[in-house]
Amino acid sequence: MSSLAGQEGVTPQAPTKVAQRVMRLVLEGEIGQEAVADVSAMIERLPASGVIQVVIDCSEVSHFDYRGVRPLLRRVEALREQGGDVRLAGLSPYVFAIFRSAGADDAFDYFASVDDAVASFSRGIAAFGG
Repeated sequence: MSSLAGQEGVTPQAPTKVAQRVMRLVLEGEIGQEAVADVSAMIERLPASGVIQVVIDCSEVSHFDYRGVRPLLRRVEALREQGGDVRLAGLSPYVFAIFRSAGADDAFDYFASVDDAVASFSRGIAAFGG
């Protein structure tokens, strides 16, 4: 279990049945720089446990601090260098606008639902846009 468990805003979930190697991270509420740092640290540690595919569920995120987008992207790029990837799911138009204004609209694969994001790993699907 991650050290992030129980912290406000971040909930790791067990790998799903669709793709056992996919970790689902659930974010909730207002995501500030501290929460982004926690998520980034978790993503950095995942390959040691054999997990290199991550879906970040943002369906319950009401705000995402734009200053955290670039540091998150740097951590995701490091994971990509190890053969992994991160998909974002459930972003509201407002939260997507934050990612777009931070210059990350084409840096992630965005999905309407977590199930679609998880399934995309097994199908080898890239982005369909947000």
